[in-house]
Amino acid sequence: MDQKKDISSGCQESSVAVNYNREEELKAFDDSKAGVKGLIDPGVTKVPKIFIRSPEEIAEELARRKSTDLQIPVIDISDIVRGSEVREKVVNEICIASEEWGFFQVVNHGIPWNVLDGMIDGVHMFHDQDSEIKKALYDRAKKVRFETNYDLYRSKSASWRDTLTIYNLASDQLGPDEVPPVCRATTVEYMKHVRNLGNTLFKLLSEVLGLNRDHLNALECGRDHGFLCHYYPACPEPNLTLGIGKHLDPTFLTVLLQDQLGGLQVMHKNQWVDVQPISGGLVVNIGVLLQMISNDKLKSVDHRVLASLAGPRISVACFFVGVVWPLKPYGPMEELISAENPPLYKDFLVSDYFAKFFSRALDKSRVDDYKI
Repeated sequence: MDQKKDISSGCQESSVAVNYNREEELKAFDDSKAGVKGLIDPGVTKVPKIFIRSPEEIAEELARRKSTDLQIPVIDISDIVRGSEVREKVVNEICIASEEWGFFQVVNHGIPWNVLDGMIDGVHMFHDQDSEIKKALYDRAKKVRFETNYDLYRSKSASWRDTLTIYNLASDQLGPDEVPPVCRATTVEYMKHVRNLGNTLFKLLSEVLGLNRDHLNALECGRDHGFLCHYYPACPEPNLTLGIGKHLDPTFLTVLLQDQLGGLQVMHKNQWVDVQPISGGLVVNIGVLLQMISNDKLKSVDHRVLASLAGPRISVACFFVGVVWPLKPYGPMEELISAENPPLYKDFLVSDYFAKFFSRALDKSRVDDYKI
């Protein structure tokens, strides 16, 4: 049987098939190595059943969803070097955002607009390449790879997205020639700028915690990092699936570049809040690892991405993950611990945390394993 036909047309009928075999459908989709875009290109008009959320999940969401004008804080960091009063104001804004929301947007952050636009365009060009070029990178063992749904076989429903994943570890430095040629120049340039921004944000967050400005950078919280370059194709039935399901980020800090289509939502006070794209803005969120070493002073919160009739949507998440190798223990910082504020978490290794993270579905990225 023609494999493309089996994936694109056969899967269309899976939502009404009597003898639906999820494992077979997952394997057929995975073996195609074409991703979600490989379903859209032939003209799929129905969401395959492997992507469809349970009726219970959809019903729960409808019961919770509210109309809201809430918006995550937007913080201008352009003047933080101009004077102590300005910096104190910015630190206070980040403190409130990190404690109450776990998310904020930064504007006037110093990364040129042409670098931001170039990164978005580069990701678009990578995913728009001929599928045979991308299939050569479809290998979950590679540090630079094309993939779709890393937790495909563990999730309750697959997510409507494809990803170019790029890991850059100090113990295994990424060479520029390892980045796909179609987006190499723009990606390398953006990486340089966002690493510098990460350094600045860790300094501000150190001050939020009442620590020396260089404390988090001295702990190497931003040393190793990964880039997830997401591509969310237009979805024919967006009410049935999600671009990314509810999850927490397995990071110290995440910096997200997104285009202007929207779709990112943050959980706040038991309701989903839309994160409105801001031209030139970058979304910053607290990761689970930073929540643990701050002893819950800073909060990591659930977020997700909706599927949409419009698309493709492009986003680039930079994950700052600390030191993966060699082994380096992290835990609640002793400067934040006292008799009145005892440690809430056990010490951990980033490598162990990620081993657990990648062995589970995305929505299982909790902190409970490390609570005392």
